[in-house]
Amino acid sequence: MINDNEKITFSHTSVLLNECMEGLAIKPEGIYVDGTCGGAGHSSEIAKRLTTGRLIGLDQDETAVKVATERLAVFGERACVVHSNFAQLDSVCGELGIKHIDGFLADLGVSSYQLDTPERGFSYMADAPLDMRMDSRPKDPDDPHSSESSLTAYDVVNTYSEAELRRILYDYGEERFAPRIAQRIVKARETAPIETTGALVSIIKEAIPAAAREGGHHPAKRSFQAIRIEVNHELDVIRPALESALELLKPGGRMAVITFHSLEDRIVKQTFADMASGCTCPKSLPICVCGKKPRVKIITKKPVLPGDEELAVNPRSRSAKLRVAEKL
Repeated sequence: MINDNEKITFSHTSVLLNECMEGLAIKPEGIYVDGTCGGAGHSSEIAKRLTTGRLIGLDQDETAVKVATERLAVFGERACVVHSNFAQLDSVCGELGIKHIDGFLADLGVSSYQLDTPERGFSYMADAPLDMRMDSRPKDPDDPHSSESSLTAYDVVNTYSEAELRRILYDYGEERFAPRIAQRIVKARETAPIETTGALVSIIKEAIPAAAREGGHHPAKRSFQAIRIEVNHELDVIRPALESALELLKPGGRMAVITFHSLEDRIVKQTFADMASGCTCPKSLPICVCGKKPRVKIITKKPVLPGDEELAVNPRSRSAKLRVAEKL
């Protein structure tokens, strides 16, 4: 069963909920996959719209799976939840006997639950052990969906070289003070391991010039994002997962993806653009020899953003962007 704290934590409003439902153009008899079901906000709305259809929710977070399973139980056989990363979409559908789907939804990034649970180590606002794993299961050879890595934020901070730290802070956090922060981390751990989020925040603050710490985002925000992305390989799985979803989609089926920072959005935008592009032959050739044809039609020419009403209720939705593509 789920304790009261978990129920409260997962009661937040799902981002761009109505826009996602419109984007997916749900058919009552269709099969839909929510690749990041979390607290089942989007999943529940999809399931409500189904009659003879089916909803499969995936999540790599154990607590999210428990929450979603309980919340979707009211839909009976219309909905089920699988403890898995959406990168394993192919194998999950294969095990469930699903050959084709009508829609795929992914709400990328860290969840409010993970940020608001200090012991998970995602937040720079509370002191906790450095962890940041979305899937904390050990690798189980008998479970094809169990975690393939036990890498934690502690491992990244305490074992990566200065050059590696500088790279992930710059590439994944877009942190302009990456060299200074990486240098301070390496120097600090020479004395003793950096074990907590609080200790890491202090090091980051010391590395950033005082003038740059005034106003704007928390000085550790970008670094924590970068380390979290590295721990969970978040960017690596986006394109392969969308390619898998496209293969499973029926013609006319749709993919809807919500992103929360520029790195994710850039990958989704480029992946959709590549899927939508046709012939790549040089213009000098009289006929096409590559045979490449568009595989999707992009529904959202520009990303869909939260409206003022949603922003007032859920400030965390401010950076959200929704992109939708339809299989041809």
